[in-house]
Amino acid sequence: MVDQRRGSRSDQWRERITEQERSGTSVKQFCKERGLTECSFYAWRKRLREQQEPVRFALVERRAASRQEDAGQGALELVLPSGARLRISAGVDSTILRTVLEALQV
Repeated sequence: MVDQRRGSRSDQWRERITEQERSGTSVKQFCKERGLTECSFYAWRKRLREQQEPVRFALVERRAASRQEDAGQGALELVLPSGARLRISAGVDSTILRTVLEALQV
């Protein structure tokens, strides 16, 4: 039962941390609005980051491509373990890219 409670607390804090990151508000303001202490927020954020599996990278080979090929393909392509491919164009908004990559970490 202790493990279930610990798991649910971790899940709750993971959701809170994600919500704060997406909100664009400061940690101080976010905690104040929700009746949380900043100390707890930062402690849980550190704990959850330490628990995450390391990010795995793959070799990326860059090849010369014609302008016509570049128009239909992203400047960078990530191949996920599932085999799905994520094409990222050179002009992608960094906030949107960060949100997508965070969602893929789950």
